Amino acid sequence: MDNDAAGIAFTNAGNPALFEDIFKTHFSGLHAYAYSVVKDAAAAEEIVQNVFYKLWERKNNVKIEQSVAAYLYRAVYNDSLNYLRHNKVKAAHQTYTTRNTEEGNHATDPASLRELQQKIDTSINELPEQCRTIFQMSRFEDLTYRSIADKLGISVKTVENQMGKALRVLRTKLIDYLPVLLFLFINIKNLML
Repeated sequence: MDNDAAGIAFTNAGNPALFEDIFKTHFSGLHAYAYSVVKDAAAAEEIVQNVFYKLWERKNNVKIEQSVAAYLYRAVYNDSLNYLRHNKVKAAHQTYTTRNTEEGNHATDPASLRELQQKIDTSINELPEQCRTIFQMSRFEDLTYRSIADKLGISVKTVENQMGKALRVLRTKLIDYLPVLLFLFINIKNLML
């Protein structure tokens, strides 16, 4: 039985011996292919191993319509692209974090924090009365939407709508302070861990 026929039989029956034969036959070629995409030997090896792992895990659900080799190369190609995308996002996040950490160090001085608190207070006070009341009950008193609705004699849907409105308005008014707020939130969260 050739490898392509073996692969189809494997996906239907989950035959470990056939799976091992397919793995041994295709691993080095798939590794070279993954390496040509990601330019990292260890990552290429992990990508190929993950493709085989996922194939084995889903052995009862996978139907290979084309040749096994074509299926495997397509899977390795897709996983390689996902790896590159993930690394690109990770690098962008590291750059953003580094830049904002440097900016955040300036933003955590007492004068900047006072300015931020004043801007938050002003923005909350400028909300319409019902919207402000609901926001404060939710965020400062930690009440659930149901509790707020019961206390104010309104529907939960009204509470949801007013909270959505409050958050939209505050997000717009505090957009210039978002990096500082994120920096503070992340650092406070890390200190609590």
